[in-house]
Amino acid sequence: MYRKSLIAAITMACVAPAVHAQSARDYINIVGSSTVFPFTSTVAEQFGRASTFKTPKVESTGTGGGMKLFCAGVGVQHPDFTNASRRIKASELADCRKNGVNEVVEIKIGFDGIVLANAKASPVYRLTRKDIYLALARQVPDPAAPTRLVANPYKAWKDVNPTLSAVRIEVLGPPPTSGTRDSFLEQVMEPGCTSIAWLKSLKDVDEKRYKQVCTTIREDGAFIEAGENDNLIVQKLAANPGALGIFGYSFLEENLNTLHGSTIEGVTPDFDTISTGKYPVSRAMYVYVKKAHVGMIPGMKEFITEYTSEKAFGEEGYLVDKGLVPAPKAEREMVRRDAVALTGLKGL
Repeated sequence: MYRKSLIAAITMACVAPAVHAQSARDYINIVGSSTVFPFTSTVAEQFGRASTFKTPKVESTGTGGGMKLFCAGVGVQHPDFTNASRRIKASELADCRKNGVNEVVEIKIGFDGIVLANAKASPVYRLTRKDIYLALARQVPDPAAPTRLVANPYKAWKDVNPTLSAVRIEVLGPPPTSGTRDSFLEQVMEPGCTSIAWLKSLKDVDEKRYKQVCTTIREDGAFIEAGENDNLIVQKLAANPGALGIFGYSFLEENLNTLHGSTIEGVTPDFDTISTGKYPVSRAMYVYVKKAHVGMIPGMKEFITEYTSEKAFGEEGYLVDKGLVPAPKAEREMVRRDAVALTGLKGL
């Protein structure tokens, strides 16, 4: 009996520190989108300065990578929030629930635009989504037989459209794990593809092939995956005036002294064209909250209150200076109400 008691005591002594370590996190952990990263980091810094809570830890893992981490489970070893430059997918929400993350709160923080920018040392590109599709798709209609697909033969922008420059096609863009990549495929590549009548009709005949043709990026060097660090793309553009970079409008606004944005369908990306929806490649941005962690991790409710305050994401808020395009007032009030009440997503 004594021997059994001793073994039990030793076992408990070994297990107890591990359990204690699991419950010992006293700061908020946030992962996700590189586009939303600057906004959330700014709120985190403000929160750390103005509250009694520790400054949240914010990591840029990409939207897709952030969702995987966020949905992996409940407990202090998993993130509390994830940033997203697109809405959570139904499949991701299903993964969350499969792993016990049953209540997810969605916060739409505002809007952003996807831009194609280049160094001011070069002229502004004036592009259509058809131009961009033809420049970057893996397969395109054969110039000699337009209803047949061939490996993309275009080397320079003038090959795509004779009104464009003779500069070699070189575009730095996000990887497949990025929400910006998802939005770019949906809002630029697909519309560019469907501007070609027979490719548009392909959707009704063979949707799987249509998706493959319209959203598969070429891999012959014309498109270069630049990772999840948008600041790195900005730096590379400064060193390579002939290249274009794909990223969120906020990064363009922060670097207007060295970069300018391409016009898309004749519209320049700026605060007004994005907020009014005139710019054709605008999108909503999100932060997702793991409700099960509220009360487990100190400061989560207070952080939500800070993020959804008018002084943060309002029309005169400090996030506007970072490039955030605020949602309309009525929508902000609804977002704030649901976020503070921790109203979970019911489904997609």
